[in-house]
Amino acid sequence: MRDRQRGQVYDAENLVHRIFDRSAEFPVVEVAGSRLTLPVERHFATLQSVQSYLDAVLESAPVRRTWSRAAVAVAVRERSGQQQADYQRLTAVIAVPLHSGNRAWALRELVILHELAHHLADSDEEPHGPGFAGRLISLISVVIGEEAGFLLRTTMWDNGVRIG
Repeated sequence: MRDRQRGQVYDAENLVHRIFDRSAEFPVVEVAGSRLTLPVERHFATLQSVQSYLDAVLESAPVRRTWSRAAVAVAVRERSGQQQADYQRLTAVIAVPLHSGNRAWALRELVILHELAHHLADSDEEPHGPGFAGRLISLISVVIGEEAGFLLRTTMWDNGVRIG
């Protein structure tokens, strides 16, 4: 299946990551004419902390009510290499690179929720298509906060991402 808007989704997410990276210094940002106070993004130290976090998110009432696949457990493992995290649907496993140099870039809430959004899809779909984009925005809004969801939605629109 073709992944037509992967680059646009990643570009939007990378911008959001950079904004969150600077949120301690600049906790209030202006986006599309709205002033947002950014919520705190969690960072993780270990695979076990990622697993505990995912278990809690999948058990949360809003996630269970919204996505039937939240009833399917997901496992986390280390991914060799440092290029990207990955979700494997057949085994319901999220593979996360732990460190690149002295950085644990993938051990952050936004990256983990991106992979979880793949897990929550009801069926095979375009990997970063409109359904995925809408689900990721909703998931981030529910878990991190509405401000984070608004920031991602606006950034995706600005990057030409189709949102379902």
